[in-house]
Amino acid sequence: MKLGEKIKYLREVEGSLRGMNRAMSQQELTRAIEAETGSKLSQSYLSQIESGARPHLTNTTRQILAKFFKVHPGYLVDDPEGYHPELLSEVRGLEDKLDSWMVSGAERFRRDPELKSALLTVAQHERTRECLLLLEAILETPGLMGRLTEVLRKPGNGIREQGVTSKNGRAGTRETGTKGRRD
Repeated sequence: MKLGEKIKYLREVEGSLRGMNRAMSQQELTRAIEAETGSKLSQSYLSQIESGARPHLTNTTRQILAKFFKVHPGYLVDDPEGYHPELLSEVRGLEDKLDSWMVSGAERFRRDPELKSALLTVAQHERTRECLLLLEAILETPGLMGRLTEVLRKPGNGIREQGVTSKNGRAGTRETGTKGRRD
C-alpha cells in the first residue's frame, strides 16, 4: 500500500471513530490535528501526499500524523515492493475484522454513549479477541459477573450503578450465563 492510500484509510477510520459515518475530509483532518496536537498541516500538503505528488514525508510531518492517528511512525511509508497484506498473520487479520465490526457496532449505538464508549474501548484494545473471550469466561463462571460488578462499583472505581428491569418488572442487576441461569 502506498503512503497516500494509508493516509486516506486513516482518515476513513478516524471519521468512523468520531461518529461521522464517513471519512474525515482533509480540511477536517487539518483542523483536528491543529486543535488536538497544536501542530499545523495544510490541506494542500495532505492532498499532495494522498495523490502521490509528495511520496515522502518530512520526519516532523510523520511524527505529527503518527501521534494524531496513534500509529507507529514506521507505518507512514510506502510498503516495500513485493509486500502483500495477506502475509499478515491470520490472527492480526481477524483482529482487524473484529475491530471494524466493533466500531460499526458502536456507531449503531451512538444514542447510548456508555455502550458506544465500551464498544470502542474494546475495538481499540490491542487484543480485541482476547477481551471478548474473557467476557465470555466471566459470563460462564457462576456469580463472577456479580462479584466483579460489586468490586468495580465501589466508590472511585468508575462503574455507575444502573438498574436492569427483569422480565417480572422488578429493578435490579441481572447476570445471565449462556445456559440462562441467574446468579
